[in-house]
Amino acid sequence: MQHRPRENPSAAALAARVRSGEIRALAKAITLAESTRPADRAAALDLLEALRPPGGTLRIGISGSPGVGKSTFIEAFGLHALGSGHRIAVLTVDPSSQLAGGSILGDKTRMAELSHHPHAYIRPSPAGRTLGGVARRTREAIVLCEAAGFDVVVVETVGVGQSETAVAGMTDVFVLLLAPLAGDELQGIKRGVMELADLVLVNKADGAQADAARRTVAEYRNALHLMRPRTPAWTPKVEACSALAGTGIAEVWREVAGCRTALEASGDWTARRSAQAKEWLREEIEAGVHECLRADPRLTALAAELDEEVEAGRAAPPAAARRLLDAFLTPLRRAPPTPSGRSRP
Repeated sequence: MQHRPRENPSAAALAARVRSGEIRALAKAITLAESTRPADRAAALDLLEALRPPGGTLRIGISGSPGVGKSTFIEAFGLHALGSGHRIAVLTVDPSSQLAGGSILGDKTRMAELSHHPHAYIRPSPAGRTLGGVARRTREAIVLCEAAGFDVVVVETVGVGQSETAVAGMTDVFVLLLAPLAGDELQGIKRGVMELADLVLVNKADGAQADAARRTVAEYRNALHLMRPRTPAWTPKVEACSALAGTGIAEVWREVAGCRTALEASGDWTARRSAQAKEWLREEIEAGVHECLRADPRLTALAAELDEEVEAGRAAPPAAARRLLDAFLTPLRRAPPTPSGRSRP
């Protein structure tokens, strides 16, 4: 008979409040998930176990360089979704200082109308040391928002360049925002992020930039023909829009819906969700191993010694890393087998 862990009463109570759509409870739950305190981490895991988000949600990742108008676009897009009867949560990721560690977390001020809507929720989080344009606990925040009844969850990346592909691995539809470019538009194409995009939008297609936006759309449409689609079921689209003027937003929503329909019909929707879950598992294992290394006084002392050796040039970084990993793994290899015949973890 399979053993089931004892339910955490406080986690169960918070889970019930989250399911009821209480915003204060959702904010508390995300704060709990983002905490690095061991006790909070254990409570967050209990909370996630207690919650089973409903199916049918739509996860949208939005990336683009600074100044392209991501926040303005998300507000216009979110208000359109709200007008169609949806509830939308926006998870924004702000860059953190590498010196002080702080973040401004000012996205709510850039989405004033959306942030005050009763069926919308905006949560800014610091990127910290996490690469790829997302925060360490973005995946958990997505699950918590879905459990709170938000059927559309938008993840806005930091916006620092072409390496922001991590969000494509945790969302269903990946949208790349571009600005009208001067000169040779193709110089702005970055294959790493372009080949993962399901929808490419040229924003700010208004006023004096309208003609430049149309030329940029044509250039990127031609360029996408040279790239293999992320999936045969959906050919990435390139469209122009103006978040400020509100033009093209309804068409963007139709393209997102069309992408979802195509992916569901082909089975790629389920495949993407499965891939998201497996990638989350791998990330948690890697992070857990790192935390174990830092939590062991014996290993932290050895790491300090290896730092000095590498800094002084007495050891190569790969060899030093191998010594640390060997010191971590040796006791595990020597552990006595369990009654089932397997080594203890």
